[in-house]
Amino acid sequence: MSKTKKILSLVLLGVLLILGIGLYNLRAMGRAEYWKSTIREFEEADRTAPPKPGVIVFTGSSSIRFWRTLGQDMYPLAVVNRGFGGAQIAHVSHYAQRIILPYRPRAVVLYAGVDDLIWGKAPEEVGIEFQHFVGLIHAALPETWIYFISIKPTRLFRSHWAAMKRTNGLIEEFVHTQAKVEFIDVSTALLDVQGKARPEFLRWDGLHPNRQGYELMTSRIKPVLAKRFLNKD
Repeated sequence: MSKTKKILSLVLLGVLLILGIGLYNLRAMGRAEYWKSTIREFEEADRTAPPKPGVIVFTGSSSIRFWRTLGQDMYPLAVVNRGFGGAQIAHVSHYAQRIILPYRPRAVVLYAGVDDLIWGKAPEEVGIEFQHFVGLIHAALPETWIYFISIKPTRLFRSHWAAMKRTNGLIEEFVHTQAKVEFIDVSTALLDVQGKARPEFLRWDGLHPNRQGYELMTSRIKPVLAKRFLNKD
């Protein structure tokens, strides 16, 4: 075998290895156990600087995780960010005993559901997962408010937007039947006149909010929380 062929073979082997590792990680992300190390990091942070009881917990998938300015955006509301990666609603429920309930939060703000749909769940299944989440939180903390942030449109997963809208609708219908559960619509403002995701609010990946996107989300979420929780201590 010539030197060139050997190099090409090694390159191909390297590419296949990278693809194999990527596929393994992608499949693993569909299981709650994938996030164990992230949850341990949260617990370690809690030991170092425990959140005071009664904070507002923001949790869910990567759009929460990447919200680096959450604390200053929601100030003077006391909040803690417990978003992790590509979390599905069931994953958040799985770890609620470790990253939500110990804080005895006055409210839980959830953004999740996109990854559920991407992994093949139907909107009805996502709605059931949210119902389970509400039941789990309220069984332990019946006075805690739960807010669901509507699934936002993205450019990357534009083919899933019909399912996302259906999921939003089902969850909003369920919320109207519940006490201390509220739906916060951020999606409408992120759509253009043609019903497509507005690119000026998204990062280069076409999926996550950029700074403008988080500012818009803040403008929809913060007034709802402030009206209920500021000056209520």
